[in-house]
Amino acid sequence: MSERIVVIGSCNTDMVINTERLPRPGETIIGGNFFMNAGGKGANQAVAAARLGGNVCFVAKVGNDHFGSHSIEQYKAEGIDVEQISIENELPSGVALIMVDNKGENCISVASGANSLLAPKDIDKAEGMITHGDIVLMQLETPIETVEYAARIANGKGKKVILNPAPALPLPDALFEELYMIIANETEAEFFSGVKITDMDSVCRAADIISNKGVDNVVITLGSKGAFVKENGAYHKVPSIKVKAVDATAAGDTFCGAVCVALAEKKDILEAVEFANRCAAVTVTRMGAQSSLPYREEVEKDFFVEQHK
Repeated sequence: MSERIVVIGSCNTDMVINTERLPRPGETIIGGNFFMNAGGKGANQAVAAARLGGNVCFVAKVGNDHFGSHSIEQYKAEGIDVEQISIENELPSGVALIMVDNKGENCISVASGANSLLAPKDIDKAEGMITHGDIVLMQLETPIETVEYAARIANGKGKKVILNPAPALPLPDALFEELYMIIANETEAEFFSGVKITDMDSVCRAADIISNKGVDNVVITLGSKGAFVKENGAYHKVPSIKVKAVDATAAGDTFCGAVCVALAEKKDILEAVEFANRCAAVTVTRMGAQSSLPYREEVEKDFFVEQHK
C-alpha cells in the first residue's frame, strides 16, 4: 500500500455560473448557466488524491447544516477517512461563488464559515492521524495559526509537509522551514518572491528567493506553460500537455493531490510533477471543482488521444 496522505484544509460548496464573459465591476450579465458543486481547496485536494489512488484522510470543519452533512457523505463515498471532520454549530459550512467565462477563466469569492474555526485544538485531536500518516498537505483557506501549528507538529514527527499557499497571504519564514515542499502558481510565486515572472530566468529567481526562506523543494505551476521545479538546488522545466481548456477551477488542486499520490508511491519529485501535470490537464477540460477531478484510469488510458482527434 502507498503511504498515507493527510489533507488539512477547507470544505466548501461551490455555486457556479458559466457566462460568455466575466462581468466588469457594476455590470450584470444575463444568460448564464448555474450549478452547484462540492469544493474548497482542502476538499478538492483530498478528493483528487483519493480518485488518483491515494490513501487519504481529511482534517476539516463543516457547519451543522445540509451542506456539511452532504459533503461528509460525499467524502465517504470517495473512500476518504472522515474521522477528523468536525461539525461546528457556531457558523455555517463554507460557500464559494464562482463565475467562469467561455475561455475557462474564473473569478471566485469565498465565505469561509466553519473553515475559519479550524483551530490548533483540532490538530491536537487529529495528532494520531498525523502520526500514522506520511505526507501532510495544506493550503491557506483555514486560519494561518492552525496551518503553522500543524506544520510544526507534522514536521516534528518526520512527515513530509507540503503547502499550497493559496490564497497567497503573508507567511512567517519559520513556516517555510517546516516544509518539505511548496507548490505555488505564478501569482503566488510572485507574491512570496517579489519577482515578476515573465520567463525562465525570472522563474528561477523567484524559486531561489522562496527556497532561501527555508524550503528545499519549490514547484511553480505555469498554467499552459507547464511547471517548474527547484529540487535541492537543481532546476527542471516540465512541459505542459495541450488540451482544450473549458474551466481552470480546481486544476491547481488536482495538481497538488496528484503530487502527493506520486510521492506516496515512491516516485521522485520530477516524476511526481510530470504525473500531476497530466492529471491537471484532464481537469481543465471539464466544468466545476470536484466534478472535474479525474480518476486514475482516465489519466492512464487514452484521454489525451481522444482530446486531439
